Amino acid sequence: MDLTYSRKHQDLQAEIRAFIKGEGHRSPSFGGGRKRPDQQRLDWQALLLQRGYIARTVPREYGGYGAEPDVLENAIIADEFSKAGISPGYLDVGALIVVPSLLELGTREQCERWVRTTLTCETIWCIGNSEPGSGSDMANAKTKAVVEGDEFVINGQKIWTSSAHFADMMFLLCRTEPEAPKHKGLSYLLLPMDSPGIEVRPLVTMTERPEFNETFLTDVRVPTDQIVMGRGDGWKVAIASLKHERVMLGDPNKQLKRFQSIRELMQETKIDGVAVIEMPEYRDRLLRLQGEVLAAKYHNMRLLTLHDQGAEPGVVGLIQKYFATTLNHRLSALAVDVLGEAGLPYDPHEVAEDDPATTWQIDYMYDIGLIIGGGTSQIQKNIISERGLGMPREPKAQVPAGRG
Repeated sequence: MDLTYSRKHQDLQAEIRAFIKGEGHRSPSFGGGRKRPDQQRLDWQALLLQRGYIARTVPREYGGYGAEPDVLENAIIADEFSKAGISPGYLDVGALIVVPSLLELGTREQCERWVRTTLTCETIWCIGNSEPGSGSDMANAKTKAVVEGDEFVINGQKIWTSSAHFADMMFLLCRTEPEAPKHKGLSYLLLPMDSPGIEVRPLVTMTERPEFNETFLTDVRVPTDQIVMGRGDGWKVAIASLKHERVMLGDPNKQLKRFQSIRELMQETKIDGVAVIEMPEYRDRLLRLQGEVLAAKYHNMRLLTLHDQGAEPGVVGLIQKYFATTLNHRLSALAVDVLGEAGLPYDPHEVAEDDPATTWQIDYMYDIGLIIGGGTSQIQKNIISERGLGMPREPKAQVPAGRG
């Protein structure tokens, strides 16, 4: 990988620095991703779209900037925004999972209908994958969609549906071919969340706040043309969407921002008049994490290069989710330790997005959930070993005769 900046890349870097100097004051604060974006975030999103600092390679006809793929351009934009401490935009599951999945597998009509409004935050999405009793086995989905006339009639339950309480649409995995083998009987539907028969119940996490939801679907109807690919093609769509989910959960730009915030926190926090960053035990943890954050950054550039080349990443792509989510938790853990006594009190009703003494605690607890969500670390290790490294599957325990 050649990381030398050409004249084109130097010009882009200068352009972004000038933008940050002139417009950076308009950036909303970090955070705020667990609720519908306010007007400041909507205005900032529109500005970033116009300048091509988000959705850079999405075709113009669908609301993007229409640039050719360039790994270094993406890296330069992310680096400059991270160094300046300004928001990279409202990048939720819609922008990072649904949009690339539709661009890859959806019809032209679906892209025209949903990509632009998703990028502008007019349409907020949630993902309907997980179900009670299915664990990390998405292919074991029991939610059913039966055709009646020109509509699917959906019945079932989803769980851990982030953003469902304010989302406009659901990217729904369901079983449309009950007689087909498990992986071949699935389909993905595009489901409006205001459809009759949908009930959303908040789930309170250890943060004592409703971070996720369980969603009940009772005789919910959606036209049969609101399907991605075709009936029974859901597993193909699932593989694509999970690929994009791993990229979202493993976003190295968020890790770089976290690292820089922790370094500033360690410089500002003092114990007996000595800055925490001067204390060997804390500095050693910071330097170790810095190495991992940089490794994650360049690993992501490697993945982007493979994507631009049309190559399958193999095991290189499989490790990203596991590595990133565990790294995020270690970063948050260091911040909470640096805060010391100030990091212990916590009242979920008095959380302020600009108060590090509470936001780090929320991240610390929330990150544990992301280690589980999207496939637990244990499941990720099995996938890496079996699919990536070709190791044999763990043998199933034999049930002694007479005990079945």
